[in-house]
Amino acid sequence: MTITTDAAARVAVEPRDEVVLVIENHVATVTIDRSHVMNAVDEATHARLNEIWDQIERDPEVRVVVLTGAGERSFCVGADMSAAGVAKTGLEYWADLDPNGFGGLSLRTTLDVPVIARVNGYALGGGMEMVLGSDIVVAADTAQFGLTEPRVGRLALDGGITQLVRRVPYNQAMGLLLTGRKAPAAEMQGMGLVNEVVPAAELDAAVQRWVDQILACAPTSVRAVKQMVTQTAHLSSQDARAVRLPALMNALDSADSAEGVRAFQEKRRPEWPGK
Repeated sequence: MTITTDAAARVAVEPRDEVVLVIENHVATVTIDRSHVMNAVDEATHARLNEIWDQIERDPEVRVVVLTGAGERSFCVGADMSAAGVAKTGLEYWADLDPNGFGGLSLRTTLDVPVIARVNGYALGGGMEMVLGSDIVVAADTAQFGLTEPRVGRLALDGGITQLVRRVPYNQAMGLLLTGRKAPAAEMQGMGLVNEVVPAAELDAAVQRWVDQILACAPTSVRAVKQMVTQTAHLSSQDARAVRLPALMNALDSADSAEGVRAFQEKRRPEWPGK
């Protein structure tokens, strides 16, 4: 792998790399670049995505991630059914499940950086599970969502079944899970799963607004918020408040917290040290 670095951006590129990582101005953009199969994920792409999430976890300069698919038709349509390995039985697939979930993201609990799903087209199967593994979802009005596995005799085992029913009203979730149907972006926004729906031509601008709002916050506070949410979901609010998580303790005694108070008193925008 070669990495090119300048003051503006760091781009990780491998020969014929089908996942592109660009890090610029504290923003990591992860693009699944397999438009010839509507950005379906094969085993090599899955492994590369896991490597990228691991890299982002280790990089304190990354403050927000944008996840998307190449082209205009598809975000990700799940597993590549044309690739080697799909001949596994359901039991074999279940036995080999990645603890991090589909694309290394849908069930990952160690990533303290917020992830924005930029849904430019179809988000189906594992692609929908990656949406469920994101924190903010911005979609083109042409995008469609669905856990379509039952239509090919499979199951959404990477968090699709278990997460969807916890994220949207029961009847709405079951209406998708039991039919395997595709739902338009506007319907998913009505369920509460999508934050914003815009015309396709305005998708980048909408995503940038969300990025800017996250970057306006103290990085240590943002990391603490996400870590508290992901690590204490099984606890009551009172018990969760008492957990001394690393990101929480760091945020409470950070240079960011001091800068935030100073900037407020001096009536200026804060310049976050990020520590």
